[in-house]
Amino acid sequence: MLKVADLFSGVGGLSQGFISKGFEVSFAVEFNKEIAKAYQLNHPQSTTYDEDISNINLNKLKELYPSIDVVVGGPPCQGFSQKGKRLSINDDRNYLFQRFIDTVKVFKPRYFVLENVPNILTTANGFFKEEIIAGFKSLGYKVNAKVLNASDYGVPQNRRRAFFIGSLGNEAINFPKTTNKKVTIKEAIYDLPFIESGEGENFFAYEKPAISSYQKKMRVGSKGIYNHISTKHSKLALERLALIPKGKGKEVLPKEHRTKSIYSGTWTRLLEDGIAATITTRFDTPSSGLFTHPVLNRCLTVREAARIQSFPDKFIFHGAKGSQMKQVGNAVPPILAAEIATEILNDYNQ
Repeated sequence: MLKVADLFSGVGGLSQGFISKGFEVSFAVEFNKEIAKAYQLNHPQSTTYDEDISNINLNKLKELYPSIDVVVGGPPCQGFSQKGKRLSINDDRNYLFQRFIDTVKVFKPRYFVLENVPNILTTANGFFKEEIIAGFKSLGYKVNAKVLNASDYGVPQNRRRAFFIGSLGNEAINFPKTTNKKVTIKEAIYDLPFIESGEGENFFAYEKPAISSYQKKMRVGSKGIYNHISTKHSKLALERLALIPKGKGKEVLPKEHRTKSIYSGTWTRLLEDGIAATITTRFDTPSSGLFTHPVLNRCLTVREAARIQSFPDKFIFHGAKGSQMKQVGNAVPPILAAEIATEILNDYNQ
């Protein structure tokens, strides 16, 4: 069984995808203590370090886990939009990225997967992309980099992320071929209870049969639905939502109800036969983006957003609601992670 280390793990979207393909996560590092706790509760077989990775002695960690086959993670890199002469992955704001490279250097895994924002590949005419690849090549890795859209792999969401995949083998690993299997919002969430604003429970037993293969897949291993509680919207918000028919958005609102929100998709209903826009960390607010239920006068619940992110129902989100939304919104969709894991497995088994 191949062993994984998950850095900057969040709640564990990458981990979940790899586990579903038979990998074992030895340890994860997540700085946010509440999110780290949620990771640990969902991955009791792994060790979770709720510390700043900058303060971790990598050589001591290597003594505890001498055999790591894959290092995965998505380090935050704030300096990518910077212009001028100080472009460097050694910029202090990109130090955590360098820490990922340092971890790969210490553990020498056979593979690594690094996930980040799409513009990491294009900013400064590709400077960062080339510098990152050069950093890994100096350690002996063959590297491929590409932007993948989760919707091309059966995730009901238009979510684009950049991935670097590295291999110590003779050749770079290919990216997974697109499955071209589109999953709609209806196929993803319509088996969940149709609750109204302010309603919900910590747990629902399944009340409706699964009506799609996606729903059946999401239900495997679970006796019901967790985290399905709707935000209680204000009276004004409910009045506004009631004016928006199925398939429509703020364009139908009278003048007095039109807001100045700058986010795309605000006060607009998701299309039941379409896919979602990118799930962010504020999906419970109509003014934060395209997060309004296709037919109900409310935004998505944590469970609905988790379904759209392709987390299985047995995966439970813990902590305050704001933390749960971060856990969901910042994650790599597990189904997309599983596709990448499959490519690594195929290479390993050659």
